[in-house]
Amino acid sequence: MHDPFDDQPIEMLLAAVAEQDRAAFAALYRRTSPKLYGVLLRILIDRSETDDAMQDLFVRIWRGAGAYDASRGAPLTWLAAVARNLAIDLRRRGISRGSDRRSDTDPEMLSVAMGGASSESLATLNICLDRLDPANRALILAAYIHGDSREDLAERSGKPVGTIKSLLRRGLAALKACLDG
Repeated sequence: MHDPFDDQPIEMLLAAVAEQDRAAFAALYRRTSPKLYGVLLRILIDRSETDDAMQDLFVRIWRGAGAYDASRGAPLTWLAAVARNLAIDLRRRGISRGSDRRSDTDPEMLSVAMGGASSESLATLNICLDRLDPANRALILAAYIHGDSREDLAERSGKPVGTIKSLLRRGLAALKACLDG
C-alpha cells in the first residue's frame, strides 16, 4: 500500500511531524533513518549503542520537529546535526564514565568512516596514519574519525584552538601527500 507521505519533501514531513502526525513521522523515519544511522555510527562506532541512539534520536525529532527552520538550512542537514549532537553527547558521557572504547586505528572504525572503503584503501590509509607524528595522528583521528570538536581537543591538550587548527591542517596535508604519494 502506497503511503502519500512517501512522496513528500522532507521539509513537509518535518512540518507534519511538528503537528504530531504519526504517518508523516513513519515516512520521515523510512526516508532518513539509513543516513542518520550512518551519522551516529561514525561517531559511536558500536552498533548496539548506535541502535539505542537511533531510538533516542527519533524521540528528539518527534518532540523537536517544530524547531526546524527552513531559512537556516536544508532539512536533512538539520536532522544530521541533531544526530551528530546526540552521538557526541552520548560519547562524552561514556568518556566521562571511563568507558571510551576507541582504538586508534580500529579497522572497522576506519571502514565506517570511509564509507566501506576497500581493504586496499584502508591498508594504505593505515600506513599513512602510522607515518604521522603520534600526537598529530591522535588529533586527526579524534577530530575526523571520532567527531571531537576543536574546542574539545584544545581543552584536553591544553593548547589554544588556533594551534589545534594548525596542527590538524598540517597533519591532513601530510596525510594527503602520503595518500597521493
